[in-house]
Amino acid sequence: MAEKKFTTTSGIEIKEVYSEPRSITERPGEFPFTRGIQKDMYRGKTWTMRQYAGFSTAEESNKRYHYLLGQGTMGLSVAFDLPTQIGYDSDHPMADGEVGKVGVAIDSLKDMEILFDGIELEKITTSMTINATAAILLSMYIAVAKKQGANIQQISGTIQNDILKEYAARGTYIYPPKPSMRLVTDVFEYCSQQVPKWNTISISGYHIREAGSTAVQELAFTLANGKAYLQAAIHKGLDINVFAKRLSFFFNCHNNFFEEIAKFRAARRMWAKMTQELGASEPSAQKLRFHTQTGGSTLTAQQPLNNIVRVSNQALAAVLGGTQSLHTNGYDEALSLPTEAAAKIALRTQQIIAFESGVTDTVDPLAGSYFVEQLTDEIEAAAWKYIETIDAMGGSVNAIESGYMQQEIGNAAYEYQKDLEEGNRILVGVNKFTENDGVHAEVFRVDDSIRKVQTDKLNKLKAERNSTAVEKALAELAGAAAGTENLMPHILTAVEAYATLGEIADTLRKEFGEY
Repeated sequence: MAEKKFTTTSGIEIKEVYSEPRSITERPGEFPFTRGIQKDMYRGKTWTMRQYAGFSTAEESNKRYHYLLGQGTMGLSVAFDLPTQIGYDSDHPMADGEVGKVGVAIDSLKDMEILFDGIELEKITTSMTINATAAILLSMYIAVAKKQGANIQQISGTIQNDILKEYAARGTYIYPPKPSMRLVTDVFEYCSQQVPKWNTISISGYHIREAGSTAVQELAFTLANGKAYLQAAIHKGLDINVFAKRLSFFFNCHNNFFEEIAKFRAARRMWAKMTQELGASEPSAQKLRFHTQTGGSTLTAQQPLNNIVRVSNQALAAVLGGTQSLHTNGYDEALSLPTEAAAKIALRTQQIIAFESGVTDTVDPLAGSYFVEQLTDEIEAAAWKYIETIDAMGGSVNAIESGYMQQEIGNAAYEYQKDLEEGNRILVGVNKFTENDGVHAEVFRVDDSIRKVQTDKLNKLKAERNSTAVEKALAELAGAAAGTENLMPHILTAVEAYATLGEIADTLRKEFGEY
């Protein structure tokens, strides 16, 4: 009988024993940052503990934010509903059935003011998972900060703003790739001058992994997209030593413990080399900073309490891999948006790792492990092969337009599902150790009446606002879109005149077209 072969999810073979020492010469905080971007890592400051939240109306989400901040969350992470993500107001026919379901509905600056009511934006960091309409939502956030009297030079946070992975894996794009990339780099340019502490993009591997990629594909495609953003910004005339300091990444963390740790270590090393090759000479422009979210697609509706263990395992891997920010999923998220109880357990998971486990007491505690060091090298080598293929195609935009990335992800998803169905991979409670007593968990539901609530608010807003100012701002935005100037100041002006998200997105649709 053939000897059983052990592999990671990316197909890298795992040997029985790793006994050849690998020389470790670099120090944490030194190029190429394999061991971490800070000299003292969590001894100096723990990662930012975020909880992704947003549902229903701005009023309901605001209550959850106050609750999470009261429980010890260090920063907010905003989920937006699908209409907001793709540039439709809540009263649009395409929004029917989706308002407030997978995130909070934001139709105008008025909603954003309610969302952050009583929360001083100068004192917290906020991450916003938004892409096609990122420039609009960031403008709303800036407008709220200004209304609070905050110094916008001091506000900090991250906007996802990663449109390439939308074409490759997720699907919430609006415009064709080239004007979409223009919006991305306009945000880079504007923030470098006006909001210098803001991370202008969170280059996301998370959704690539959720679509079914392997760990190596997640790493390779994410960094290839990152390279495309660097090149687009350089082409625009921006200084890589300035704008690259405000780029961040967003990775997934799955169940294969050591593969995930090695993936994060390889990511830092690869990005440092990539930025250096493109001209970055300052260490702060070479460092890969990243947020991690535990794997949504790893959660099971069957035996949902098992997900607490999965999330703990993934969170610990992210910490040992050196994340700067972490969101832990609620155990019930395979069933619904997280309940308050599930969100609290998810946050407590992070706090127990940070303050009870001892893993934060030393930097990169797995450094020098024969297995981890070799796996880091092997993951890096496999990811570079993908990147070389993408470079030969002319970069990420061409690789996406040709369907290459999508096909590779689809093939990996198929192979994983086949392995599950054939029993080659075990998923506890799903294809082994199953029970037949159904799902027993409290689930969170969003009422369908939310659409009427939002529509009523929209009607009231349009009756009270200065319609002449709105029309003028939208006309000026259209003129700017037809030219080459930075669109952010025009979007901000429209937002502050209380133009709706849909009106602004439609103005750009008319100029750019839809993809």
